[in-house]
Amino acid sequence: MDINLTQFANQSYLNLETFRKSGQGVKTPVWFVQEGEVFYIWTQANSGKAKRVLNNDKVKIVLSRGDGAPLGDWISATASRDDSGEALNYVRALMVKKYGLTFRLFSLLGKLRKIQYTILELSLSHL
Repeated sequence: MDINLTQFANQSYLNLETFRKSGQGVKTPVWFVQEGEVFYIWTQANSGKAKRVLNNDKVKIVLSRGDGAPLGDWISATASRDDSGEALNYVRALMVKKYGLTFRLFSLLGKLRKIQYTILELSLSHL
């Protein structure tokens, strides 16, 4: 499968489809950062998407608008979850670099609310 990874450059949103145990897909627009064939998503540790990835590592992604409207074709990927401090610090820095003050404010609000975060790592290379 030939995927043009440059399509993701300078884009703000992905629509991420994760799957319930029943197989039903759940689509969620998310911020992301990309490194080669790997995409990182910052999310609450107890979010539905983070829980679903633990049960089923198969996901789909598509570039989207902020409201989730797709801007291309869906691509299959595999997902893993990383709660480690190293991963959180690494991806936090990437998110700050990409989204700037907006992410800093988002992160500060989460800290004030004592929200626990995790990283979803999406890989296109294992397909």
